[in-house]
Amino acid sequence: MSDQAAAEYRIEDLAHHSGATVRTIRAYQDRGLLPKPERRGRSNVYRDTHLARLRQIADLLDRGYTLASIKELLEAWDAGRGLGGVLGLVAEVHGPWTDEEADRVSRAELDERFGGTSDDDAVNEACELGVLERIPGRPGEFLVPSPQELAVAAELYAAGVPLPAITGHLRELRGQVEHIASRFLEFTTEHVFARYLGQVPPTDADAVEAAALVRRLRPLAQQTVDAELARAMRLFATRHLQRHLGTAGAPQASGPAAVALPAKTVRAVQELVGAEHVGEFVRAATERELQARTMNDLAQRAASRGPVDNSR
Repeated sequence: MSDQAAAEYRIEDLAHHSGATVRTIRAYQDRGLLPKPERRGRSNVYRDTHLARLRQIADLLDRGYTLASIKELLEAWDAGRGLGGVLGLVAEVHGPWTDEEADRVSRAELDERFGGTSDDDAVNEACELGVLERIPGRPGEFLVPSPQELAVAAELYAAGVPLPAITGHLRELRGQVEHIASRFLEFTTEHVFARYLGQVPPTDADAVEAAALVRRLRPLAQQTVDAELARAMRLFATRHLQRHLGTAGAPQASGPAAVALPAKTVRAVQELVGAEHVGEFVRAATERELQARTMNDLAQRAASRGPVDNSR
């Protein structure tokens, strides 16, 4: 087969090489996402440019772009505006937001880390949450997008936290973190990226500059959350400890505080005045002691000033 023949495809061949279905290819053509094929007799002929465009569309779809936004990007490309910067911005945003690398774990290793008992329900829930990802064709092996997250779950389980409580906590935490991420993006879009997003799609130069800013600002969200989480944990952990240990180490209240009397003293007072009068006796004795100390203090002050001269 010649090189020229190899660069030509029937729609079925194009579907096979691109991974798209024949129906999808025709739908892309109808929507203007894919150039019309060359008509040769009763057949349509597609070329490598069609294959490259299908792969480009698939990549953008995987990154979360809608067909409408993809069409705008591709129209800009066809108009000669260039998409190098835009696709670089897409790649930068879609790239990893952490230095952590994914890992793999076998089902046997997973069971061992969580008590040695096989729990299909827990595995299914972990897959639903994205803590684990099934690997096609390898039923006994899983991809772990965040080994740190799995390690935290294993440590909590070893400390006695039931698996349903761990997954429930993760669901709650995830919703709160997603809210923080959304607010951070709204904040940076308003104050940083708005000037690059006025034109859709942005110019190639604006997209290049925006991609550079994404690289600079990417660590800031995590650094801010880490610092605030550390501050909050220190504050609330101290409060929790004080509550569970009583008043030890806690600030003293400004009002009256309870005073613990020795048991021997309490028994002596009970024998003297009866159990029902212990409180009244202690209050009276305390007031008497305070009055006596006040009188002694006044007398000492008067003595230190010397005798009063009444002859004046």
